Amino acid sequence: MSPAAARSQGNCIAIRTVSTTSSISRCSLPPSGNDDAISGTPLWMGKGLTCVCFKGKGNHQRICINLTPQQEERLRRLQHRMKVCFDASKQEHQEALRALWHATYPDQELHGLISDQWKEMGWQGRDPSTDFSRGAGFISLENLLFFAKTFPASFQRLLKKQGGKRSAWEYPFAVAGVNITFMIMQMLDLDATKPRTFVRGVFIQMLSDNEWAFDLLYCVAFLVMDKQWLEKNATYMEFNDVLRSTQTQLEKELLMDDVLRIEDLPSYTLLC
Repeated sequence: MSPAAARSQGNCIAIRTVSTTSSISRCSLPPSGNDDAISGTPLWMGKGLTCVCFKGKGNHQRICINLTPQQEERLRRLQHRMKVCFDASKQEHQEALRALWHATYPDQELHGLISDQWKEMGWQGRDPSTDFSRGAGFISLENLLFFAKTFPASFQRLLKKQGGKRSAWEYPFAVAGVNITFMIMQMLDLDATKPRTFVRGVFIQMLSDNEWAFDLLYCVAFLVMDKQWLEKNATYMEFNDVLRSTQTQLEKELLMDDVLRIEDLPSYTLLC
């Protein structure tokens, strides 16, 4: 589908900042007395309407932004990545798994893709592919590999549970990583036919700046999760609560006025 055709079908996202590279239009306000719009909550009015409505200080405002061709292409590629299941029979997936091992343990020889060694990394069993099949698919492996290669010091610090007072029952590192990928996918809601969250719109704008915005956000999310884990003195049974509070923190930071790139997130400094 061409960009023009996509736009004509309502391929439009909510955004809070004006971009010089995107087409923005203000839409007519809803009838007076409409109390459905809640501050910070998007309201979609009727079929095909491509604007998101926010209520702030008694006024309704809708800002509509059409995707640029670059944003459309990068979003399409990211959506494709999100749909790829891990397939242990594919050579590419096998090589990615081996690459993850070598990036994690450069001085240890891997004895096989099914081995007790994988438990060291925090997989639930001898075969990591079973955790991928229950989680977010191949992109969660890509995220872990990106983290290991791009920010090796931070990756190793989390892997080895360095820093802070740790609980006796810690979260398993690798499985936590798969859950973080899944959390971000849900938070950004990128597969929805209509944009339903302001956060999604903000993130798609970030794709214009960096095609690896999703992977960078993943690295930040992992550090935020671990920080909150330590602050709450959490144990394994509280992992889901920590994950929810991590999502809340990320959403809050993504909606800050001066955050236009992943690198602008206050929590990005945790990677340094």
